Amino acid sequence: MSTTTVETSAEVTGPGAAQARPSKVRRRGEHGPVASLASHGVLIVASLVALFPIAWLIFLSLGPDKDDYLHPGRIWHTMTFDNYSFVLQHTNFFDWLKSSLIVSLGTTVIGVLVAATTGYAVSRMRFPGYRKLMWVLLVTQMFPIAVLIVPMYQILSDLGLIDSYLGLTLVYCSTAVPYSAWLLKGYFDTIPFEIDEAGRVDGLSPFGTFARLILPLARPGLAVAAFYNFITAFGEVAFASTFMLDDSKYTFAVGLQSFVSEHDAQRNLMAATAVLVAIPVSAFFYLVQKNLVTGLTAGGTKG
Repeated sequence: MSTTTVETSAEVTGPGAAQARPSKVRRRGEHGPVASLASHGVLIVASLVALFPIAWLIFLSLGPDKDDYLHPGRIWHTMTFDNYSFVLQHTNFFDWLKSSLIVSLGTTVIGVLVAATTGYAVSRMRFPGYRKLMWVLLVTQMFPIAVLIVPMYQILSDLGLIDSYLGLTLVYCSTAVPYSAWLLKGYFDTIPFEIDEAGRVDGLSPFGTFARLILPLARPGLAVAAFYNFITAFGEVAFASTFMLDDSKYTFAVGLQSFVSEHDAQRNLMAATAVLVAIPVSAFFYLVQKNLVTGLTAGGTKG
């Protein structure tokens, strides 16, 4: 009995060895080193461009003189926090903070509630004129603020809401709700209809289905709408300066104007106040930032 042994060698020698080795295959969507380096460079430059105004504002707020913005090199040797202490102790900063939070949070709560019910109704119900309703909401966004101020002032005056937080809140809702309703309508479209049907099978009313089943699933979209409503009310100037007559009811955006007059401009105090103003907005953004990206992108697709 004889045995035959066959030996194979894994080593390949010769001029074709390099060609025999499989080259690294680039996966689909994977960028090469040059493209990756270029994209990172563009992102770094964009980040610096976005951060520069903020860093410059903080830098100017540390200058002790109102004209330091003309000679920023001096600030390096005279940095101080006196501007912040002056703003907190000798201005109506906390009145502005109270007014801004009342109006902004009120606009957020009322605006999101109205926008959510409107968006859900148009997304799920087919009542007469539901398409025209959304187009009307869209058309209202086309009017400039200068055109709206006079009729709104007349309406608020007739209702006795001039120089009141409620009146300013309703004005802001009239500008924020149309966009928020479109936003939430697109988000509700991504939620399967089967969930509504399951709620009806369980005996829930349409509002019960909306409140107990749909709203928890729409939390990312609600976060985006809430952030938009908050920012709209927090940073608006024209309506607030027209409808609020008592300086103790000024919002931050209007209060900042008090540092600039016809003959004087205290830009160092304005910069310090602007830095302090950014703190509530940053805190609100931190609370909703987990849902912002999901809410911004989910409404763009259906299913």
